Amino acid sequence: MNLEENPFIHFIKEDLTLFFKISFGVFLFVLFFEPFVLDRFDFNNLLVFVSGLGGIILVSMVLVRISMSLLVREYDKNNPEAVIPVYLEGFAILLLSSLGFTFYLKFVGSIPINFPVMFKIGFICLAPPVILYINQTIRGLKEQNKNLIREKGKMRKKAQKYEMDFQNMTISFVSETGTDALELQIIDIVFIKSADNYVEVAYIENNQIQKSLIRNTLKNIELQLEPYPNFLRCHRICIINEHFISSLHRDGTHWLSIKGTDEKLPVSRQYLLKLKEFE
Repeated sequence: MNLEENPFIHFIKEDLTLFFKISFGVFLFVLFFEPFVLDRFDFNNLLVFVSGLGGIILVSMVLVRISMSLLVREYDKNNPEAVIPVYLEGFAILLLSSLGFTFYLKFVGSIPINFPVMFKIGFICLAPPVILYINQTIRGLKEQNKNLIREKGKMRKKAQKYEMDFQNMTISFVSETGTDALELQIIDIVFIKSADNYVEVAYIENNQIQKSLIRNTLKNIELQLEPYPNFLRCHRICIINEHFISSLHRDGTHWLSIKGTDEKLPVSRQYLLKLKEFE
């Protein structure tokens, strides 16, 4: 049997240690801060009595977690990953432990139950649900962080695959007259900018950014670059290789800074949403 399909094994593995810690914390709190009048007990009996309060917290959390897990699995069989709403579990633990405290203090500790005592009971019994909520939030953030790390790894592999796939691929930009041509490796093209009746092509050569003008339109160049998803239109006059984007800036208008150069490329609102992922 898959361990994750057994709620009891999952409970023991994930939650029981935390429940013991919370119960022990309640035990220490009651023992040292003495929120209830326990003068009738000597020290040894006091330890046993206060242990009972910690035990009530432990039993309440265990019963609620197991019973609600079984209920969720029973009524949502089509979703094996269904979880208990944290607020519902917290309310059940608060209610059950408060009732347990009230009866235990009244019938075992012979402590009169009045409003101040009930307030103290509610305050103490509220602590476990709050701690469980914080713990679940931290777990969720850790899981989210793991997913982000996984996604980052996938993106890195895609980038490496891109570099391998396009390492030796070249593209030739030919002038409209057919007299001039500029042949470049795909991975070396930084950006392409419209310049009147020409286009300015920036590319890496000998680890330096070089620029060349060729008589053509940006529309024609964009059609040539369509098979390569790393080239993005950022403005009506600019196409950028996403691998050379340093960051997206805003100082009244939006613009891109480019790795290895002081060049600033404008960004129009039409293309802003696509580029914001590089901020």
